[in-house]
Amino acid sequence: MSDASEFTGYYFEDLSVGQSAVFAKTVTEADILLFSGVSGDTNPVHLNQDYAAQTMFKGRIAHGMLSASFISTVFGTKLPGPGCIYVAQNLKFKAPVKIGDTVVARAEITALNAEKKFASFKTTCSVGEKIVIDGDATLMVPSRG
Repeated sequence: MSDASEFTGYYFEDLSVGQSAVFAKTVTEADILLFSGVSGDTNPVHLNQDYAAQTMFKGRIAHGMLSASFISTVFGTKLPGPGCIYVAQNLKFKAPVKIGDTVVARAEITALNAEKKFASFKTTCSVGEKIVIDGDATLMVPSRG
């Protein structure tokens, strides 16, 4: 059980438009298998090379929501950090992620609503220079008061 004094996230009052944070992870075979098991998404485009080779992707691809979950990692661990609550997330999946790709999830504050303690973010996931997921999110952020 953690103690409230261990809070390491940002309070709403500490946020400003333009602040950003990133999380990067190289997607592995194990990540795809584990995500498949946890989510129940056993689509063969993720798990079966013979099947996936016949698709437009010409091979297996990672679950889009696996990469999208790295955005949640940014929020829950970096900015705003522990204590924030997802209110909304829009996603556009623009390109596939393959095993061995390093996905960089980035969140940047675009607006703050002091009355509701909501922070709005531009969210992206990229592989190299290519944006693979584009979107925006709204989070409720803990306040000091």
